Amino acid sequence: MGNGRRGRGEGSIYRRKDGRWVGQYDLCTDLGKKTKYIYGKTRKEVATKLTKAMADRDASMVFDAGSLKVGDYLDEWLDSIRDTLRRRTWIRHEEVVRLHLKPSLGNTKLDRLSAPQVKSLYRSKLDRGLSPRTVQIIHATLHKALKQAVRWSLVPRNVADSVDPPKAPKREIKPLDEGQVKMLLKAVEGEKLEALYVLAVTTGMRVGELLGIRWKDMDLQAGTLQVKRTVFNGHIEAPKTLKGRRSIKLTQTAIRALQEHQKVGEWVFCTKVGTPLSVHNLHNRSWKPLLKKTGLPLDTRFHDLRHTCATLLLSKGVHPKIVQEMLGHSSITITLDTYSHVLPNMQEKAAEAMEDIFEDHK
Repeated sequence: MGNGRRGRGEGSIYRRKDGRWVGQYDLCTDLGKKTKYIYGKTRKEVATKLTKAMADRDASMVFDAGSLKVGDYLDEWLDSIRDTLRRRTWIRHEEVVRLHLKPSLGNTKLDRLSAPQVKSLYRSKLDRGLSPRTVQIIHATLHKALKQAVRWSLVPRNVADSVDPPKAPKREIKPLDEGQVKMLLKAVEGEKLEALYVLAVTTGMRVGELLGIRWKDMDLQAGTLQVKRTVFNGHIEAPKTLKGRRSIKLTQTAIRALQEHQKVGEWVFCTKVGTPLSVHNLHNRSWKPLLKKTGLPLDTRFHDLRHTCATLLLSKGVHPKIVQEMLGHSSITITLDTYSHVLPNMQEKAAEAMEDIFEDHK
């Protein structure tokens, strides 16, 4: 009768020298092929177990993390997503894994990771002074990694689904008012980065988009600027969303500032050697000193200039759809949710406009 081996892929049953029966079959996962073994005292017992094991395998009910630990899995996961994300996003995931997840959970077997462990991690981070927002970012990275582990059939469920991250208060935006904007632009008149600040206020572009402008992206005669890339500390990437690639109509103030701006190389805002400015240097060498010089609140972020642009436009009655397109938001919902504080004033203007329409009928 031979060993009783089956066809390829069907598994096999054989008897060891010590008399024990062994069933063997292959299990394929996204991390490679593994050979699984089933043991029993009789051939019939092993055959029954083997039939069930392969049926579960074929029904995708087998989850085999083996001895894989959370830390090793996270390393494999990071490597697998390296070329699928924007560089800044991948770097953020890598930092979360290295600084927060591996030190706390790295030695736990992947299939033994539990919701209480995850909850304890979040609690400890909050107790050590991390903000709820930072813990939310930790949760997002862990959840995303474990979601992939489920897809790879390493674990049956995502334990992060069972743990709620802390709620973070919505960050209040702090746009400048008209007087503060005029004070700011007056302070940068004649300065090296005057055009950058004028563009920030009048276009609402993100800081990475501003630093990513090349001279060939602009047609000053037509008064248009094409947003095609972002630059973050030397790394060049495509805009954050599809809507991020956009054309912006420049104001006359912006055109004049750009015409007077010194043209050094291909990048509009660059260092002495012609490379793009870094966000870090912009903040520390220009933005922070400018806040002190003007007396503006020191907690004002450069990003608040983007909020300033949107708020000023909406308060002047510019349609939210136009503001959405200028800012590069992926949907108008984001624009309306972010700047809902301006809407009551817009409603007052709408009521006044309607009153004007019917003025002659009184």
